[in-house]
Amino acid sequence: MTSGAPADFRHVPVLLDRIVDLLAPSLAEPGSVVLDATLGLGGHAEALLAACPNARLIGLDRDREALARAGERLAAYGDRVCGVHAVYDEVPAVLADLGVARAQAVLFDLGVSSLQLDDGGRGFAYRFDGPLDMRMDQSSGQSAADLLATADAAELTRILRDYGEERFAARIARAILAQRAVRPITTSAELVQLLTATIPAASQRTGGHPGKRTFQALRIAVNDELRVWERALPAAIDALAVGGRIAVLSYHSLEDRITKTVLASGARSSAPVGLPVELPEHRPYLRLLTRGAEEASAAEQARNSRSASVRLRAAERLRETKGTR
Repeated sequence: MTSGAPADFRHVPVLLDRIVDLLAPSLAEPGSVVLDATLGLGGHAEALLAACPNARLIGLDRDREALARAGERLAAYGDRVCGVHAVYDEVPAVLADLGVARAQAVLFDLGVSSLQLDDGGRGFAYRFDGPLDMRMDQSSGQSAADLLATADAAELTRILRDYGEERFAARIARAILAQRAVRPITTSAELVQLLTATIPAASQRTGGHPGKRTFQALRIAVNDELRVWERALPAAIDALAVGGRIAVLSYHSLEDRITKTVLASGARSSAPVGLPVELPEHRPYLRLLTRGAEEASAAEQARNSRSASVRLRAAERLRETKGTR
């Protein structure tokens, strides 16, 4: 992009070249379809469209603003691009509605997008003050402020512990209940102030920003991210054509654990121990394309701090499986 392009368009997506290298081989044939299930600002999509001139792209996002901005970015590709407002566990319904039997490539870039993080009015980032919203789709569901105002101590503790891996979850939950008895917590700055006062100073010196884990946990809970991901990944694999490829970028261990489990299960035989002959239906239906989880290089991490926590896993579909569409 030129220096005069909007800042959104100058942002370089995480592991961009590697994603193209992994997915392009399955997109060489005319009419091939790449499904970008987390379209965001369209950076990965743009690179794939440029590298794979025979492919068309279906881009999903639950954030209407992201869809609009990505549409502007990808406008030059005309009818090769179709944007859909949907959550990524709705992949089967989206493809059915578009009359697409299978996709040749699928990409998931999980977590919060640059657009959402950089907009203080969305409430995702602890470094900005703004309303505590955190909804990826602002047209539905409860906000983070609503959650803080209504959840009891046990539920708040569970969310902070399970989704944020916060060791002071119970202490923070009690502080939230005490604070909301006086006045509701409605902004990012109010929540950060509470966390700074609640988490021991020694932990703040060694554990990073006091808001990091709590903001992550609330965002995951508000958007039901992990349960959606548990449904979405098997559905996306089912939507892959034989020979098709899937790539997943995860940014915390909870997402990556689900990804690792599902891909590893598909890449090993399901034959019972001791069976003398492996039947076709027991053979692996995936081939792993990455050795473990790949990370961004030191150079990329230096250029883009958001790549520091990324974990990339990818696989290729080897055969049909029972129950596929």
